[in-house]
Amino acid sequence: MDDASAALVVDARGVVTGWSEGARLLTGFSAEEAVGRPVRELLAVEPGAEDDLPRRPVVPVGVVTVRHRDGHPVALRLAACRVHGPGDADAGHVVTALPADAEETTLAGRVFEQSSLPISVLDAEHRFIRLNAAAAEAMGGSEQDLLGRPFADVAGPGEATRSVDRHMRTVAETGRALRDESYSQAADPSQQVWDVEMWPVRDAAGRVVATALAGLDSTEQHRARRRLALLDEAASALGTTLDVGRTAEELVALLVPDFADFAAVDLLDWVLDAEAPPLRGEPEVTLRRTAHASAGPGAPDTVVPLGRTDVYPPYSPPARALREGRAVLARTGEPDFDRWMAERGAEALRACGACPTGIHSELAVPLRARGTTLGVAIAVRNIRPDGFAADDALLAEEIASRAAVCVDNARRFARERATALTLQHSLLPRVLPGQAAVEIAHRYLPSASAAGIGGDWFDVIPLSGTRVALVVGDVVGHGIPSTATMGRLCTAVRTLADVDLPPEELLTHLDDLVAHLAADEREDVPELGATCLYAVYDPVSRHLAVAAAGHPAPALLMPDGTCRLVPLNTGPPLGVGGLPFEATELELPEGCVVAFYTDGLIKGRGRDVDHSTQELCRALKAPAESLDALCDVVLKAVLPEEPGDDVALLLARTRALGAGQVAARDVAPDPGEVPAVRQWAVELLSAWDLDDIAFVTELVVSELVTNAIRYGESPIRVRLIRDRTLICEVTDSSSTSPHLRRAHAFDEGGRGLLLVAQLTQRWGSRQADGGKTIWAEQALPRR
Repeated sequence: MDDASAALVVDARGVVTGWSEGARLLTGFSAEEAVGRPVRELLAVEPGAEDDLPRRPVVPVGVVTVRHRDGHPVALRLAACRVHGPGDADAGHVVTALPADAEETTLAGRVFEQSSLPISVLDAEHRFIRLNAAAAEAMGGSEQDLLGRPFADVAGPGEATRSVDRHMRTVAETGRALRDESYSQAADPSQQVWDVEMWPVRDAAGRVVATALAGLDSTEQHRARRRLALLDEAASALGTTLDVGRTAEELVALLVPDFADFAAVDLLDWVLDAEAPPLRGEPEVTLRRTAHASAGPGAPDTVVPLGRTDVYPPYSPPARALREGRAVLARTGEPDFDRWMAERGAEALRACGACPTGIHSELAVPLRARGTTLGVAIAVRNIRPDGFAADDALLAEEIASRAAVCVDNARRFARERATALTLQHSLLPRVLPGQAAVEIAHRYLPSASAAGIGGDWFDVIPLSGTRVALVVGDVVGHGIPSTATMGRLCTAVRTLADVDLPPEELLTHLDDLVAHLAADEREDVPELGATCLYAVYDPVSRHLAVAAAGHPAPALLMPDGTCRLVPLNTGPPLGVGGLPFEATELELPEGCVVAFYTDGLIKGRGRDVDHSTQELCRALKAPAESLDALCDVVLKAVLPEEPGDDVALLLARTRALGAGQVAARDVAPDPGEVPAVRQWAVELLSAWDLDDIAFVTELVVSELVTNAIRYGESPIRVRLIRDRTLICEVTDSSSTSPHLRRAHAFDEGGRGLLLVAQLTQRWGSRQADGGKTIWAEQALPRR
């Protein structure tokens, strides 16, 4: 160690064991004076720093101040290299020294010193042993202050510091380079962000002796990524439901806390109430608070409760944003903003309690969709030190435009839903007509899904002879077009039912009608498909005839408590055409419950139809106080919490007319039989205590029987039914239907049906297999 290089050897205890001539020249100490002394004794300790000496490393590195033999301090740059003994034991260090102000002579050293990137080198204990000027500035100190200090102490506590420290340990253990992203202050993402590259430094033997760090300021790139991530999140987070209020809540949840410390959405009243007119450009703007959110303690709180209106003066950022149709960025120092904050900001800060700082920045963005202004989104900052910038305004406008479209979609959906629901309610029967064949209970539940109101309907239609038609149907699609189609089909069914067609024939005519409608409106062909079930129940014969066009079969609850589906030969849906419909006929005991329903009751996403049908049958068997209560039991047991389609449910409990209410007799095809039939009718009415209408009934029976004998074919049968009215029916084997005509003065006939029409409430005819039936109804006398 007699050469002129400044070098010394320190053992594992920190005691100097070797001293070069260069070391003597730099410090003035000879080898005899230095060897055997602890290296710490050679350091120049500043007054008051003696307590810090034990915490410093045994062998100092970097720029350190040593005491010259004559007493003055000397700044030296030290570098240490660990020496390994037998078995890789720690044998000490070889330390080289240069004057601290010595210029870097190597090109690599100059590149290190002059690099604009912060570069530092740390030893195995993660202590700084070399930093360039950029690294010292980034770490917040001078190189002399940072050398020898652990990275964790300099960087401060936090997850970012622990992450870098863990990665450095991994680099030292594995010898592989790593990259990490670090915040200057992890608690505030608005501060600087660094991409830190770490790689191992090896000695001549290939052993890792240090770890090098290089940092790249990626704050702008990080903020750009955050903005893109916020836009990406907006695409999935906004408009998850077609509800105006929920969409506003999604917008403020997106903005707070990642973008703003407080955010609110205020909408014009007409957006929430379709009947109100839009804004006409008043100087002061009245808006209704729809949603707001605060970042938490220290952030402003709302001074406008949800659902309440607030008036914004013309100089306020929200009013300016609506008037100018663009984002308005306002900051402290602007007269209008200071005036606005003095009026409204103080209230917001008082509402939040002890706020550390006042509101220094506000961003108001109009919510515009399809050329219409719907409201304004407001964002403010007071906790974040950085105010809103021009890039933030552009980002907010992009998010607001997406939110506005979602709000407008929700508004349009609500309006269309209300229109469709009103139209549908006007078409569905509000009060079912009186009839004695069945007891009726029903429910209709409109869908709450985004698809809109469907075209489900039901109806109860009284027919001649105390019979009743029960109808339930479902139009494919949703919205106003489906509701309009439902209205057409509902009217068509009533018209065809008035003709008294059998179920299978009625569905055939209805199928033709749907096909014609589809041909006339080719663009809406998918909306014109429909299913329908038509049933006719006769309380005299207790027969139920059912035919279906693509519709689920009804469930039948017998008086003994058993429940099953009615076996049907279900035809194709309406509009397919070319295929027949078949009716199923059943004879039912009195007191059966027949459940008609649309497929929304048993079908849905993730639902098993067979399981739902079993649940329906099980629910029908549950005890209930009334048929109306049974409807609620069925819906609660079968439907999910949020059904995805409309549901129509119609329950009918069968009744039967007793033998004392119906009388019939056959009539021979002889005009001489007419007096006997009249006498039979008069005696029957006397037995029923209906003598008051016997005269009219005698005339009606006489005319109908005479026409059947004269124009019809055998066999002929007459039947009287006493129900809510008195019904007279005459059946013959001819298929020719009678019709009214005006008889001339000298005509011998042609006045019979006209007389019947004048004397009764209503009359008509119906076709049946093997003939027809002429019927007439009379009002019963009041008692």
